[in-house]
Amino acid sequence: MDFDSERIFYSDQSLRAPPPKFTDPFAPLPPPNEEQENNPNRDPNNPTAAEDAKYNQEKLSRSNNVSANGDVEYSLSVIQRNFKEFIRNYQTNGVYIYRDALLQSVRRGRNALEISLSHLNEYDPMLLSLVMETPGSVMPVFEQGALDALKTFQLTSPTDPDDPESETPQLTVLPTDIHLTLSAPHLKPVDLRKITSTHVNKLIKTPGIVISATRIRSKARQVAIMCKGCSAHKKLKITDPYGTVKLPGRCPEGGSDADCGMSPYMVMPDECVYTDTQSLKLQEAPEMVPTGEMPRNILLAVDRNLVDRAKPGMRVSIIGVASLYKSNAGGKKNSSSVKQLYINVVGMMFESSGAGGIGDGLSFTPKEEEAFIGLSRRRDIYQILTNSIAPSIQGDYTKDIKKAIACQLMGGAAKKLPDGMRLRGDINLLLLGDPSTAKSQFLKFVEKVAPVGVYTSGKGSSAAGLTASVIKDSRGEFYLEGGAMVLADGGIVCIDEFDKMRPADRVAIHEAMEQQTISIAKAGITTVLNSRASVLAAANPIFGRYDDLRSAGENIDLMTTILSRFDLIFIVRDIRDEERDKAICRHVMGVHINAGDEAAGNVNGDDDDDDDETVAEKAAKVAENGGKLDIKTFKKFVQYVRSRCSPRLSEQASEVLASQYVKIRDDVRKRCSENGGDTAQVVPITVRQLEALVRLSESLAKMRLAAEVAAEDIAEALRLFRVATMAASETDSNNGQDLLAAANGPNRDDYEKAEKFLQSRVAVGTTVNKQKLIEEAVGMGQNANIIARVLRVFCKKGEFLEKSSGRTLKRVK
Repeated sequence: MDFDSERIFYSDQSLRAPPPKFTDPFAPLPPPNEEQENNPNRDPNNPTAAEDAKYNQEKLSRSNNVSANGDVEYSLSVIQRNFKEFIRNYQTNGVYIYRDALLQSVRRGRNALEISLSHLNEYDPMLLSLVMETPGSVMPVFEQGALDALKTFQLTSPTDPDDPESETPQLTVLPTDIHLTLSAPHLKPVDLRKITSTHVNKLIKTPGIVISATRIRSKARQVAIMCKGCSAHKKLKITDPYGTVKLPGRCPEGGSDADCGMSPYMVMPDECVYTDTQSLKLQEAPEMVPTGEMPRNILLAVDRNLVDRAKPGMRVSIIGVASLYKSNAGGKKNSSSVKQLYINVVGMMFESSGAGGIGDGLSFTPKEEEAFIGLSRRRDIYQILTNSIAPSIQGDYTKDIKKAIACQLMGGAAKKLPDGMRLRGDINLLLLGDPSTAKSQFLKFVEKVAPVGVYTSGKGSSAAGLTASVIKDSRGEFYLEGGAMVLADGGIVCIDEFDKMRPADRVAIHEAMEQQTISIAKAGITTVLNSRASVLAAANPIFGRYDDLRSAGENIDLMTTILSRFDLIFIVRDIRDEERDKAICRHVMGVHINAGDEAAGNVNGDDDDDDDETVAEKAAKVAENGGKLDIKTFKKFVQYVRSRCSPRLSEQASEVLASQYVKIRDDVRKRCSENGGDTAQVVPITVRQLEALVRLSESLAKMRLAAEVAAEDIAEALRLFRVATMAASETDSNNGQDLLAAANGPNRDDYEKAEKFLQSRVAVGTTVNKQKLIEEAVGMGQNANIIARVLRVFCKKGEFLEKSSGRTLKRVK
């Protein structure tokens, strides 16, 4: 920055001076007039600007000017004049950025200017100190200083007629005010639940999620009143967003109080000055809420150019003044000494744009970028990420699930077509299977490591809780409040007990899973909210456990419309095998033993308190030696990959993928024709599955930070699709032909005995009572459950025919 050291010293000394004869901070100050200074007949009680500054410097040399409470008093006139010089003179690389930005904003009709606190500190640290400690008093003075600077631009004439760059464009109409906003990317934020009374009337920065927004209202910031007796006009200012104005009880303009009477004033609506205002509700981010506590929220007041910028679900960082207002919620009159806290917003920075949850608020150090690039260049990065997902969960059946979750965390590449249509890049995953298979533990882990993670249970979630609800406020107006899918915009929604949801609530998320939007048309509110989030769902079969002797349609109590929206569907089975059970027991015991040692070694510290250098060091160590990533490093790597990489399919890869998809569809058609031409499937193979293969391939390329999808990415995506969705689909097409093959081990002999008993007991063409047949078999030493399962297999094969609602059986072949 180019600046004059003498002028900075003069500015610093002037700001420390006691306030002169200046009462109204909103009234403009006249510019210095040289003729008035040289006029011998000027009024000695009305000093000029030069005399005022000289008096302040002399006064400062004699005293420190400290008030009774220990604070230095400042001259508002000098603050206004100094900020005006900041607008006029601050430059970077020879460009007057704020002078140009102010003129451009006024020409476009916005009448707004954003000031960086770092630039203000670079120009004059005392100005930064003032705006941090007393923003309520200083911000109106700053806005008046910006307006004074604009007037000087209007009056400035070209210094060099031959130089066109020196000309200042003339404005036809000057605005009456300038809306000043602040930006502070490097200001340390204050957690929402840590805002206390010590922050009142201070400038703070706090992050969170906007969960609701009211309609835009017009509020008077200057009320014009007129006396009914003498027609005297008066104007009253309102600075509090939630405050009102009290009309004077007497008129001092009528000559005597008795002339105009009591309460003589009335409001003149046409002469009042109005401004746009809006109320927002800011809530803590889900990952910042302590376990077992409710998320807290705070009211925000925005006005002028900040209205209608933040919608429910957006992650923002708010810069504002913590203030108090008197709330009459519930119709109860509160004590005048107890008031509600709110933030008067003077700046707003958006931290997430939705796709991946990455916005302007996220930054990476050079060491982190170097470590992450080195990590992505390892040939075994896919295996490193897989091993880092829920290390406490082991087993052969979990390997492919972990690989699918790694792909979901990376996500595909979202695309926007020329016609405005948007193709989602988020991957949806469904885990369906027996209890005690660590489904919920996977969901809990993904909630921690995802850039934005929201965990919810299906039974405790409603359609409004997942999407959005319309709330009626104390004024009787309706506003939107976002649900879990909206709050997780740019992240992952983890829904446990997905099968326990009511069908009506499950239908509500159809649009959010595919179009990634939520349409609202309630109580006169018609809008569309963004819900660009992946869905990781866990569900149990309809009978509690997955029955191998039943088809997928009989085990899965979900509609085809919702199943087709999942890119991968895993059938998780608890297979009873002695060697497998022993391996699981050894692992579980080892986890419990080692967990005690880790807890004892981490009594005085927490890994979550590591700084950025530690994250870079851990990533560099894994990049060099291999191993597993901890949760914080894993989360930062996911954020880096999502923000830096967006791979695309090559022509060769797209041809391979298309041919494989056509082959899969042809195989499904052949299986359906062999089974009697029944083409209805519980897990359909449609074009959505082709797009799922594209997203999986792109996510695998993202792990390597590759710009193009390789052939091995296509092969791995096809393998995951076959072991997940295709495996679930194939169980629906065998119609019981190989269902008895699932019975292995000692139970195999019992199944064979039951099969021989039924074939010998029931002759072809005879009809028997099903219950009596089972009782007869039990009397002969057979197992009732095995007999019932074999009967279902025979019915599937067509050897037996059920009649009378399944009470009787007839053997047909």
